[in-house]
Amino acid sequence: MTALPTPYFTVTAEEGRGWVRLRLTGDLDYDTSRELVVRAGDWLAVRPELRDLRLNCAELRLCDSMGVSALLQVHRDAAAEGVYLHVEDAPPFLVRIMRITGIQHLFASQRDRHSAGEAAPSTEQRPSPSS
Repeated sequence: MTALPTPYFTVTAEEGRGWVRLRLTGDLDYDTSRELVVRAGDWLAVRPELRDLRLNCAELRLCDSMGVSALLQVHRDAAAEGVYLHVEDAPPFLVRIMRITGIQHLFASQRDRHSAGEAAPSTEQRPSPSS
């Protein structure tokens, strides 16, 4: 029996004053969901002034039930720290999953915050705390 390669998944980060954006690329699934939870937790731990944690999902190819579980865990961790969790640029399959599971209301959209009168964040890039 031939071993299958590990699914491709990366998390890259950029940050600004009061916010961090994690760009998710690849498959968020059973094999990779822990990486998202750990990386988000790292940022929550090192940035006590954080107000917004943004998950950019434009390059996400797949999200299974463990991926949904990871999103919910990151939401719980962020909420415990008083941080808004945003899902940005969700592909249609992720929008559908969040709608069907009834979790879309947990993730503030970028548009929701801007309509409340907040300015768009600048894009200052820095290395990830786990690098």
